[in-house]
This record gives sequence, C-alpha cells and structure tokens, in this order.
Amino acid sequence: MVSCVVLYVFGIIAAAHGFYSSSDDVIQLDPTNFERLVLQGSDIWFVEFYAPWCGHCQSLTPEWKRAATALKGIVKVGAVDADTHKSLGQQYGVSGFPTIKIFGTNKRSPTDYQGGRTADAIVEQALSQLKTVVNERLGKRGGGGGSSSGSGGKDTIDLTDSDFQSTVLDSDDAWLVEFMAPWCGHCKNLAPEWARAATELKGKVKLGVVDATIHTQSAQRYGVQGFPTIKFFPAGKKNGQAEDYTGGRTTSDIVAWALDKHQANVPPPDVYEITSQAVLDSNCAGKQLCIISFLPNILDCQSNCRNEHIKMLKKFGENYKRNGWSWLWVEAFRQPTLEASVGIGGFGYPAQVAINSRKGKYVVLKGAFSESGISGFLKELSAGRLTSPLVPLSGVADGKLPTIDDSEPWDGKDGKLDDVEDIDLSDVNMDDDDDAVTMRKKKVDL
Repeated sequence: MVSCVVLYVFGIIAAAHGFYSSSDDVIQLDPTNFERLVLQGSDIWFVEFYAPWCGHCQSLTPEWKRAATALKGIVKVGAVDADTHKSLGQQYGVSGFPTIKIFGTNKRSPTDYQGGRTADAIVEQALSQLKTVVNERLGKRGGGGGSSSGSGGKDTIDLTDSDFQSTVLDSDDAWLVEFMAPWCGHCKNLAPEWARAATELKGKVKLGVVDATIHTQSAQRYGVQGFPTIKFFPAGKKNGQAEDYTGGRTTSDIVAWALDKHQANVPPPDVYEITSQAVLDSNCAGKQLCIISFLPNILDCQSNCRNEHIKMLKKFGENYKRNGWSWLWVEAFRQPTLEASVGIGGFGYPAQVAINSRKGKYVVLKGAFSESGISGFLKELSAGRLTSPLVPLSGVADGKLPTIDDSEPWDGKDGKLDDVEDIDLSDVNMDDDDDAVTMRKKKVDL
C-alpha cells in the first residue's frame, strides 16, 4: 500500500515537471521563479514554452537537453510547461508549441527563435547571440567583431534590432543589408562574396548583416521569409523605405548592382568656375575625367548667354553623373597657362576639353559647342571610342596639372567696358595746309 502511494506521488511530481527533471541541465521555470531568474538576471536565456501532450515538444526534448548541457555556464537554457502555467505563456504571446524565446539584452522584449531544432543549431544560435550581446556591451556595431554570417569580413557591419534604426535608417549612407540565418547553406556560400563586396564598395555603399533568427523585429519589419534576403536602403531614405536586391550572388554582381544604385541616387555634380589651383586640383586630380569648358569673355557673351552655357553643362553633368566626371568652366583668356597646356587658343570660344589627369593627357571637342556637338563628344568619352587621340598636356610635369592664377569669381552680372575719361577738344585748332589737315593739341592729353 505504501509503495503504491509512493509511486502515485512520484507520478504526480513527474507530470508536474513534464519532460525535464532536476537531474537535467534544463532549468525548469514557472511564475514563482521566472522574474528572478530570467528577467532580473544578467544571463542570456533560451526558454522553451511547451505542452506535455505536444508531439513536436517530445521530439525536441532530447535536443534541448543536449544543448543545455553544452551551454552550461555560458547561456542559460530553460523550459516552461505552458499548459500548466498558461498565464506565463500568454504573457509572451505563446499560441503554439513548442515556442522558443530568446531573452538577450532587452529582457522585457524577447525575440523569437527561428532556427533549427537540433542541439547543434540551438548551440550555434546561442553563441551567436552571446557574441552580439558582448559586442553591444563593448560598444561595437560590427566590423571589428566580424560578420555574424561567418564571413570574417572587416568591412561588413553586424546589425541588431537595437541599432538598426540609428545605424541604417537614420544615416545618410546607402546600405545593402543581408538578412541571414547561421544554419542557412546559401548564406554560408554568400558570406565570402559579401565580405569582398563590402571592401570594394567601401566609401560608396555600406554592407550590413542581420542575424534574422535573433533580431526578428527587423526581419519581420521587412517581410523576410527566406534566407538570405537582401534589401537596399538608398541614401537620404525616408520612413525606412527599402528596395529588393535583384542582382546575383557573386562579388562582381553585388558591386555592379550597388554601384548602379549608388550613382542613380547621388545628386548631380556641380559645375565649378576655375578661380584657383585648389579648385582645379580637387576636381581633376585622380579623376577619370574632368570636363573643362572655356566660355567667352563676359563682354562677348553677357550673363544670359553665359548662364545658358552653364545650364547646358549642368544638364550634361546630370546625364553622365554615373561616370563620376568633374565639370568646370573658366572665362576665355583668364587662365593662359591652362589654355596653352591644352592648345585651346586656336579653336576660339566657347571650347571644351576633357582631361585625364591620371595619364596627363587631354582631348579637345572638335565639334560645335552645342547640345548636339557636346552630346556626341561625351558619348565618345563614355564609350572610350574617341575619334581623336588623347594628347599629353603641354608644359606640364608628369602627375601635375597646369598652373592656375588666382582670380575673382564671376559675380553673375553683365560685363561693362571700363570707364573712358572724357576728352575736351575745344582747344584743338584744325588748319588746312595743301589739302592736309594739321591738328594741334593744346592742354589735352591724348
């Protein structure tokens, strides 16, 4: 009789404890200890909400135990019998079993675990979460800590739910963001390509990585349903808008697609007047091409005329902004050394040249300085099929640009002739002598 009672009592205890016992490394949680252990503690917790009658929960049990043993002393692994403790499950929106929640940095806002159901997958996710929390405590946002995709790329940036807004959406940079899962084979294949692309695109487009199995809020916001999912966030983005990435998965594919988007979203280049050496050097040195227009003197082409020329140049700058060329202009005769170095004197004004400072060479627009003439010239430059060969800059040392004299910028006004002093001819006598006219100047300085 006593043995039957003992067995009965042990049966009740086993049912109460569900799948796990005190001998397991899985910590049993309930409303009496959940606040103290999970929410008030500093540890990372992986918590399973299960029901004893759930078949999937029964299948998960041995893997959950193995993971708990492997993570002992590193990440806490717990379990809640949500069939018994319904209020605790409801508090975290548990509507199906098993549901796994990750309690990381923000304990009051846990994230859903969406990884595999094996011990290896659970451990991998736990270690990834641990690394993310450690980096956040160190004040890192990726880069130095390596990519969570396992690429090891120093130029990829790890992103989290807590810093996605400030790092991506609030920045003025263009971003390509990969939403990945550590167990995803396609993500692992993409990782080295992503890392190399990040290095090639440095300074133009930033590449980020979100572990979507941990940082589920960001993934859900952008409708991520498979891995990897790549989203483009253009510079000057508003309201968190994003575009789907539609390119390939190689480094060259990623770089080409990103550069195309980058160029499409950058503002058109300005057209600068050459008034100093600094203006020429900053816009031409190291550039593939700088396009310089020599506009007529303001007396020959007043403000309306000059503004029309500049307006046309800005239009071409917009059309060819993807090429990354610089656009400049200078008044005729204002910079004689520059004109001599590109042989402009014999072509009249207006005129145009394209300088490749890397090669120290130039080519002159031979057609008309008009929309059609310049358009044909720029098409040749863009295609790299010039009808005239590049010519070395004259009188300029290798790696140098022509010397520029400092000058005042155009004030935007019409030109005026210098004032001429009035001449008084009242005291000038004119006498005829053999049909010749003799002029005598008195008190007049001619």
